[in-house]
Amino acid sequence: MHPNPPHTTTTTVTVAYAGGEERRGPITMGQANMIRCILRDDPTHINIHDVWPVPEGTTSEAVTDALHALAVRHEGLRTTFPHQPGAAPVDQVVAAEGTFTVTVLDHTGLPDDPAGYAESVARAARAGRFALDREFPLRITLLTVAGQPVHVALAFSHAVADGSAMAILREEFAELLAGKELPELTSLPPVDLAAVEASPAGLRKSEASLRYWERILRTGPQEMFAEPRGRRPGTDEEARQLTLRSRRGGRALAGAARRTGHPEATVLKAAWCALVAHRAGQDSCVTAVPSANRFHARVARSVTTTSQDALLHLDVRAPAFDALVARTWGAVLNAYRHSQFDSVRLWEMIGRVTAERGSHFGRDVVFNDVSALPAPLLGTDAQERDDAEHELTWGPPQALPTRLLAFTYRTAPQLHISLWAAPSLFTPREAEGFLSGLVLLLEAAAAGDVRMEALAEVTGVRPAERGPDWLRVDGCWVSPDAVREALGRAVGGLPVRVEVTEASGAEPHLTAYIACGATPLTPTGAHRALTALIPAAGSGVLAPHRYVLVENPPTEPDRSDAWRRLEIIEEGTGRSRQV
Repeated sequence: MHPNPPHTTTTTVTVAYAGGEERRGPITMGQANMIRCILRDDPTHINIHDVWPVPEGTTSEAVTDALHALAVRHEGLRTTFPHQPGAAPVDQVVAAEGTFTVTVLDHTGLPDDPAGYAESVARAARAGRFALDREFPLRITLLTVAGQPVHVALAFSHAVADGSAMAILREEFAELLAGKELPELTSLPPVDLAAVEASPAGLRKSEASLRYWERILRTGPQEMFAEPRGRRPGTDEEARQLTLRSRRGGRALAGAARRTGHPEATVLKAAWCALVAHRAGQDSCVTAVPSANRFHARVARSVTTTSQDALLHLDVRAPAFDALVARTWGAVLNAYRHSQFDSVRLWEMIGRVTAERGSHFGRDVVFNDVSALPAPLLGTDAQERDDAEHELTWGPPQALPTRLLAFTYRTAPQLHISLWAAPSLFTPREAEGFLSGLVLLLEAAAAGDVRMEALAEVTGVRPAERGPDWLRVDGCWVSPDAVREALGRAVGGLPVRVEVTEASGAEPHLTAYIACGATPLTPTGAHRALTALIPAAGSGVLAPHRYVLVENPPTEPDRSDAWRRLEIIEEGTGRSRQV
């Protein structure tokens, strides 16, 4: 519960609305994407919140009238998602009439930080999953002092709003309270947006996005941080929030942008990708970059959620940082261009492709730049204290299904980034060094071009250390020993040997020998068993390219030629499609 100050009276006001049009249609791609997260994730993580100030002298009736007008104006606020228990919604229903409630907290006085208190009330309202099929998608609390409204604290279902939608609603709320007439709506409501997405042009765009993602999933590294420390099998780690506030970083980013002639957002993404790939020992960086997808006027001011992942795949093999920044500009545009897709089909494709490749897509690196959002949307934690020259502070832990997550809240007058780094990969000192290294890279880039081979010297960040048995297979870092151990578990403890075949001018291939004897097993069965285990198998596991089933283990199991002399029962890739 939020920390109410003493002498608080709570009442509930029910507001009825009517005058809209009842409609029904398929859900949008953005709604489907967020609903998937809503049904899976902790509601305190996926629900969103905002605080709207109320001008002095405004009555409670004026506040509820403005909220009523917004509900009638925007179909997204009157939308529910009917579905059967255990099934995800596929349709949305817009109500013509209905009710919503406003909880009024009346105080004899507010704390010294009224905005911070309102923020805590709004954040607390995020707890508890929204009932998608019946609940009004806003939880509204009106904070008053002796009956005088001061703030409206709101929690939103992410199925009906994203950060941009909340900014639109806040702006219109302020205009209504000021007595202004709102302009006619020009952007599409969700039902109409879904129809555009289902049109031939919309379907072609979605298909192009799926093809773009598939190319990356088939050729890019299956995990950025493939190293012995790896991820803990079968669990999401709790990572503490590490926050950087740095005027040094803000000055450096601005200077690097001026010198290179590229936008700050592009320079920052290039620096992030360069440092992630350097730390991971990879030739490219694959990072999810959540996108609001509001590039077209028809959705620019839609009150709905348009958020979907852009998947940035950046080859960092450039001689120097300036060349990488130039390359980043096009790569980011390409990623954003392909961030509108049918999320159900996307995950079906991910399942199919990773099974064929024998890999696992873990979305293990996420970079979310929200610095362009209006300041109030970022919360008081992100707005306060802009005087830090360079400061790192630790916050509470949070369970996240990623290995490295960053939120960029501000870039001026200070660089303000929060980082969650998996403790199995980053010690606290290494996490601090990573963020400080990012600032050092920006400072060096502001002064002049930086040779990519000098990243360790410039940033102090050292690449991951891997043993001599680790090698690149199919563009991924792989440990044959880890593959052997995981495959042995997958096939019930049968003797296994994994061999590396290195052809001249070609990447190594893995061949797995399995002594199955009379045990009923096929290459397809072995492959399916292993791929089912890979997400929890730890780091460095990629399925072999070929499975060879033999009758019995050799008398000299450590000798490769001994395995090759055994009678073969069956051999093959185990894949449903030859790759």
